[in-house]
This record gives sequence, structure tokens and C-alpha cells, in this order.
Amino acid sequence: MLGLKLPTDPRWVNIVEKNIEEILTDHAYCEQKAASTAISLIIGFPEKSELVKEMIALSREEMGHFNMVHEKILARGWTLGRERKDEYVIELMKFFPKGGSRETHLVHKLLYAALIEARSCERFRLLSEHIADSDLAEFYKKLMVSEANHYTMFLKFARKYGDRKVVDEKWQSLLDHEAEIMKNLGKKETMHG
Repeated sequence: MLGLKLPTDPRWVNIVEKNIEEILTDHAYCEQKAASTAISLIIGFPEKSELVKEMIALSREEMGHFNMVHEKILARGWTLGRERKDEYVIELMKFFPKGGSRETHLVHKLLYAALIEARSCERFRLLSEHIADSDLAEFYKKLMVSEANHYTMFLKFARKYGDRKVVDEKWQSLLDHEAEIMKNLGKKETMHG
């Protein structure tokens, strides 16, 4: 369903289980960055009324998720750690060339967002099915559905604002690029790395 070309090695869950505090901190910042992405789309493309309405709702939802993750951190007696660099996103964002029209820039941003949400959804599914901590398994099962909805929403907008054939070709190329990135990741207790 997600179209990912290279699934995460299930052993990634074992890495996560050795440092739950680290994954929760990383996850919290992923939610905050997702909210920031929604806000940046509003700022960058205010004339796209349908997109703006969806991004308003998304920014609220993502900050709600940030709060939920933060509460999990506090409930375990920890505090939110410092933000980490997201190697996955840094590498992913190198794919499309800089420049081009506003419409092209928008489509690229939407495709990046769709892929990040798809990978998050896949990782949440793995955690929901394999993590020994039953509280976190249930938590990630609930979040998995949201991420799947976000993935399809971003892809729908990319296809709406760009030529469908061109967008689908770019999407497939981006999926191939992401699979190459993933070959070198999955060895850390981070949501995407």
C-alpha cells in the first residue's frame, strides 16, 4: 500500500527497544517537524485554499502527536532531549534539483512529505507489531493510521497541483532513491535512521 521499495529490517525494533528514551525524543521532534512542514506550506502557498485548510488541520494534529509523545516521555520519568539531525530527511531532500517554478517546488515538497509519512507509517507498524512494550505497541498502532492518511493526502495534493503523469514518474524515482538511502540506515534508534 505504501509503495516503499525497501522495507525496514524488522531487527530495527530490537535496536529501538534498547533505547526507548532515544526513540521517543526523536519521534517527538519528527512530529514537531511535520507540524512545521504544514505551516511552511501555508506560508509558501497561501493561495491554495484547499491545501491551506488541510495544513491547518494537519499542523494541529501533528502538535497533538508531539504532545502525546512528550507525555509518554514524562510518564517514564524522562525529559525531552535535544533535537537530533535526521540523516534520512537530509539525504532525501537532496533528490530534486533546486530551482524551478513555484508549482514544481510545491509538488516536490508534497512528494517529500508523502514519502516521509509513508516511511513513518511503516516504522510505526513495525513497532506496533513487534515491540515488547505493550503500551508503546498500542500507541504506535493508533499513530500508524494517521501517518497512512497523511501519506495519501500529500500524494493526492501533489497529483492535483502537478501533471499526474509527471508527478507519478517523479514519485517512482523518489521511491527508488529512498530505497538506496534505506540500504545504509535502520541501524540506529531513530524514527527514520
